[in-house]
Amino acid sequence: MNWTQWRDRWHAWVRPAAPATLPLAWFDSEPAYRRYRNRHPAHDLELERRLLPPSAEPFTYRAQCFVCQGDFDLHVDFQYAYAVNGVLMPNWRESLICPSCGLNNRMRAAIQVFLQVCPLPDPAWLYLTEQTTALYRWFAKRFPHALGSEYLGDGLPWGAVNAAGIRNESFTHLTWGDRTLDALLSFDVLEHIPDYQAALREAYRCLKPGGIFFFSVPFRPDAVSHLVRARYREDGRLEHLCPPEYHGDPIQPEGCLCFYHFGWELLTDLKRAGFRRPRAIAVRSPRFGYLGGEQLFFLARK
Repeated sequence: MNWTQWRDRWHAWVRPAAPATLPLAWFDSEPAYRRYRNRHPAHDLELERRLLPPSAEPFTYRAQCFVCQGDFDLHVDFQYAYAVNGVLMPNWRESLICPSCGLNNRMRAAIQVFLQVCPLPDPAWLYLTEQTTALYRWFAKRFPHALGSEYLGDGLPWGAVNAAGIRNESFTHLTWGDRTLDALLSFDVLEHIPDYQAALREAYRCLKPGGIFFFSVPFRPDAVSHLVRARYREDGRLEHLCPPEYHGDPIQPEGCLCFYHFGWELLTDLKRAGFRRPRAIAVRSPRFGYLGGEQLFFLARK
């Protein structure tokens, strides 16, 4: 090994390379997204199709895990699979699980995008609308003042902690004080709340001025209006407007009913709740194992 190689190896050891910056696309409206899509046609999932095995059996995809800072064989299976033009596709967003940290595609992407675009004070008070997940455990380890909760129902007072140490919170009646949080993070939770606009108002109330609301939801990028899948009638009865859709839930084995698939009017909802400059952030990266088309995250500030 010559001197140059020794020098480069030494520098790599004493001064590790900074994590790569994700290429992101930002949108403040549906027309902005449409203009972007006209310039950049949607990914046709050709890479994903080439990865598929002959039969619907689990397989792996080699990529860099941002969380673990190394290359790993990410696990892919066909749980919650769906058909695309007659081809059975894995649920890429919920798959591509890193064997080291246990985080899937959307969780790893959420961490990387959040750290890249959301500067925080030190110390920072964070609240996540989950507590029993690997994603929460990562944030709790990284941020000493991170707090989490689950929805345990009204059998336990809001803000109380059960015997397992899980805090009970309702997103529409949070027990945090006004202007107490630097950031509120919520991943695939709002769609399960019939009165999601009340949850947006609660998020705004609890954040400090300049505080960050960062979240993800099932989203229809080609639609302005929300798809209302279910609702409660005035007489209190549940009405299904679409075939019932249940998502996995760490607390309820039967899953959690999905009330909405959101459209671009969500940005208007955020403004109505008081947030300024709400935007959608799109990310896709074969290098980091963010496959299945672009994922959208949402960022709004108080």
